[in-house]
Amino acid sequence: MEPLITSTIAVTIAEMGDKTQLLALVLAAKFRNKLAIVSGILVATVLNHFASAAIGAFAGSALPEDWLRWVLAASFFAVALWMLIPDKDEDASGKYDQYGAFIATTLLFFFAEIGDKTQVATVLLAAEYNSIVLVSIGTTLGMLAANLPVIWAGEWLIKKIPLRLINIVAALLFAVFGTLALIS
Repeated sequence: MEPLITSTIAVTIAEMGDKTQLLALVLAAKFRNKLAIVSGILVATVLNHFASAAIGAFAGSALPEDWLRWVLAASFFAVALWMLIPDKDEDASGKYDQYGAFIATTLLFFFAEIGDKTQVATVLLAAEYNSIVLVSIGTTLGMLAANLPVIWAGEWLIKKIPLRLINIVAALLFAVFGTLALIS
């Protein structure tokens, strides 16, 4: 049980104020289907963190360091560009809203987690505890614990802050993350 509890607490704390928490806020503002957003975060986190835990537990490396840097940077820049795409009319995109929130959230969260501190924490925790399953479950619970309040309160926050401003700030932050990935 120690790997589960430690992983949950570590990732909940690591996720506070993280870029994926900002992404959750933007997605909550963009899409009305909160369950689809939560489901997308769940699927992306399970896939990403299970793979990360497997890498940690087996002490392997999927990509050479230089390649990983480029993949990270490209992912951050792609998310930055996506943030600048204007929202479509809600009425004209009902089918897109119904399915778009899940697909968009799953892909964006998966790529945003690559190289993120919570992914690194997952690798390290799995290496320490040698438990792929318990660490994956714990880190996924931690990710949900940190992001669920943002998803449900996001709509209230958007009434206080213009969505376009949030999108621009988010795009700039993801561009900064991409730049940092290139130079670090």
